[in-house]
Amino acid sequence: MSALTLLVTYTALPGQRDKFLQEVNESGLPERVRKESGCLKYDYYRSVDNEDQILLVERWSSAAAQTIHLAKPHMLTLVSLKKKYISASDVIKLSDPKEK
Repeated sequence: MSALTLLVTYTALPGQRDKFLQEVNESGLPERVRKESGCLKYDYYRSVDNEDQILLVERWSSAAAQTIHLAKPHMLTLVSLKKKYISASDVIKLSDPKEK
């Protein structure tokens, strides 16, 4: 199985980026995701060029592990926060070219 990396770009509603990140962190979501089986990386980053943009970098041991992650009950928290603060998102899926 090949590892899967996701680059998720969120565009927050104007002026809402930091509130989104604060609520995500206060919810404990990142820590819970990092403890999931197959999670290798789960980190949020603020854009230095766009005050409304956030990059989430996720790395999973396999696509199957990431699919299981999406069904976890705590992901409903993220869905709710995205509805409140995020206007758009884009996902790029990457696999390691050295892996088959």
